[in-house]
Amino acid sequence: MTEQAAPKPFLYVVVCAAGIAADVSKLITAARERDWEVGVIATPVAMNGFFDTAVVEARTGRPVRSAWRTPGEPRPFPAPDAVVVAPATFNTVNKWAAGIADTLALGTLCEVAGLGVPVAVLPCVADALAAHPAYRDSVERLRGMGVRFGEPYTGEPGEDGDRPEFGWERALDLLGHG
Repeated sequence: MTEQAAPKPFLYVVVCAAGIAADVSKLITAARERDWEVGVIATPVAMNGFFDTAVVEARTGRPVRSAWRTPGEPRPFPAPDAVVVAPATFNTVNKWAAGIADTLALGTLCEVAGLGVPVAVLPCVADALAAHPAYRDSVERLRGMGVRFGEPYTGEPGEDGDRPEFGWERALDLLGHG
């Protein structure tokens, strides 16, 4: 009798519409190196050219999801063991904290919060938006729900004129897996 290997933990990666989303494959590669299986859910706007869906689908071996499945359609992903939201935008953070579930990405985030699934967020928010009181309140509300936040990324060039690297792997570190 042969023993079957235990299934790998499953990670949902929620991708929002920020320019840095073009590099989301870096997160997928890092997650797979840490022994995660990965499924990607994107906001509808992120699907409009913010990242290469064909590359992501090739890396994960699964379709990128952005729309609700129809009744009777099988679930394309197993239940998540953890979720990463990267890059997380001002819009997504605020809607999620308010319980607005008008897209698959937001509905998924609202649901996993109620299931106790670990969630790590890498915000990509301009300083002016991060200073908005609604955003600050939203981050605090989500933290109160156990959501783990990395440092905000503004994409602004540093003193040397270069843009800092987006810390994709930081999300995995926040989850404490691998």
